[in-house]
Amino acid sequence: MLLFTIIFLFILFLLYKLMLVVPMREVAVIERLGKFRTVLEPGFHFLIPFFDRVAYRHDTREQVLDVPSQSCISKDNTQLEVDGLVYLKVMDGKLASYGIEDYQLAAVNLAQTTMRSEIGKLTLSETFSERDRLNESIVREIDKASEPWGIKVLRYEIRNITPSHHVIHTLEKQMEAERRKRAEITLASAEKAAMINLSEGERQEAINLSEGEKQKRINEAKGTAAEIAIIAKAKAEGMAMVSGALAVNGGTEAMNMQLKEQFIKQIGEVLKHAEVSVVPAELAKLEGFFEGMDKVSHTLNKA
Repeated sequence: MLLFTIIFLFILFLLYKLMLVVPMREVAVIERLGKFRTVLEPGFHFLIPFFDRVAYRHDTREQVLDVPSQSCISKDNTQLEVDGLVYLKVMDGKLASYGIEDYQLAAVNLAQTTMRSEIGKLTLSETFSERDRLNESIVREIDKASEPWGIKVLRYEIRNITPSHHVIHTLEKQMEAERRKRAEITLASAEKAAMINLSEGERQEAINLSEGEKQKRINEAKGTAAEIAIIAKAKAEGMAMVSGALAVNGGTEAMNMQLKEQFIKQIGEVLKHAEVSVVPAELAKLEGFFEGMDKVSHTLNKA
């Protein structure tokens, strides 16, 4: 029984060494007598016991490695604490086994040095605003250096960029000054716009007043011209009527009679309001004047 048990266990051991099942997520690097033989893909495989052995196993899934925080100096001599994540994948099991001792440690260290070098090319403000471009530069440099290791760097993400406390305090003061500047610019622009609107209103008001004054003067001038025209027309019509009346028989005598009546009326008004007595120099002429008037009256009556 003991012998049978030993033989059975030996057979199981041979079968264990003979058969190999590689999981879907891995590749197995096989060595024969200490020398590389092949890389086995996922599935069932047979090995030669005591000659073939699984030297390395590599996970073919995408791996995420934490890049520890490190101190970097930007282009404008600002000290920053930067950390990130690197995403990589094993593409060649042979190179990952024999090209580098520990590809994960090498990838992390390479990411740190590359990140320090790339940040040194940018200013503090550019490290915040151009993070995507910085990630692409780091991936490109790491992927170029890691090609002999049989791995592929898929992407790199900067997780935190932390300036020193002194820099943060300086940035806060700068932002406060910038906000104050923008507020003053906004107030100045508002005052400028208000002054422009006020001047435009005053200008438009002056234009409206001048236009109104101009229209008023035009209307007054038109009214005066119309008045003068009407008066002139009336005078012309009156003179035409007077000249027509003078052309009739007795017209001249009637005009003389009218003038004499007006003369007597005016003399009466003068004598009434004068403080000094006014006596005509030639009384004889008054008698002849009245006699003439009497004759004019008889003539008009006959007419």
